[in-house]
Amino acid sequence: MKLNNLKPPPSLDKNRKRLGRGRASGSGKTAGRGNKGYHSRSGSKQRPWFEGGQMPLQRRVPKRGFSNSLFKKEFQIISIAKISKLGLKKIDLSVMIEKKIIRNLNKPVKVLANGNIDKSVEIFANAFSETAIKKIEKNGGKAHII
Repeated sequence: MKLNNLKPPPSLDKNRKRLGRGRASGSGKTAGRGNKGYHSRSGSKQRPWFEGGQMPLQRRVPKRGFSNSLFKKEFQIISIAKISKLGLKKIDLSVMIEKKIIRNLNKPVKVLANGNIDKSVEIFANAFSETAIKKIEKNGGKAHII
């Protein structure tokens, strides 16, 4: 068998319908589009969500859920592993910005308990997770909420 001998099966080997090639072809004049209306003109598309002018499904179905985006607090999250890498005794927001752990002072900072800490460190932040406070105080450090 060679590539030049390959042919599609007879069921797939059909000529396409040639539209708009005169009345004798059977699909001349309007070329199977009907007489008038939106779909007889060029540029017409049938969008999958269009329901013929009926109120579409996405507008008929009621909205669900609740979005608290207006009052949501967005924290800058820091792990204990990053703090332990600094090797400092006292860490506050100004040190965090200086070491490029956080980006700005306008958003509150929350310390999470990812990683381990082996030295006593005093940390000043807006919020701490419970396990982060336990890990910090286990080594003789303190977690100060600003």
